[in-house]
Amino acid sequence: MKETKRIGIFMDHVHANLIDVTTDDIVVTSVEAALLSEEMQEMHSRSEHVLNNKQQQLQAAYYKQLADTIVNYHEVLLFGPTNARTELYNILRSDLAFSKITIEVQPADKMTPNQQNAFVKKHFQLA
Repeated sequence: MKETKRIGIFMDHVHANLIDVTTDDIVVTSVEAALLSEEMQEMHSRSEHVLNNKQQQLQAAYYKQLADTIVNYHEVLLFGPTNARTELYNILRSDLAFSKITIEVQPADKMTPNQQNAFVKKHFQLA
């Protein structure tokens, strides 16, 4: 029988902790969104449209990076203190590549890394 691959992702709009609980050892990796530097913001400040467009491109790249990881799992928990989890969920649900992946979304307050690990283990009933 195939092992079920499970991951919890604690995320906001700029940072994500990917908590892989597939094996007995929890593996945590971090992903950071690229941000516009102050120089870029000043350069684009004349055109709010250009600045907003660039920020949207960077956000899309961040979500794509997370999606590229998620596609390798069977069960996914997206949680965190902002609506970034819901934004990512909506992107994933619109892509057929994720149709067979169980994805759940839960709100969560700010948490320490240990609290995040415990939250994921409890969700997948591994504790």
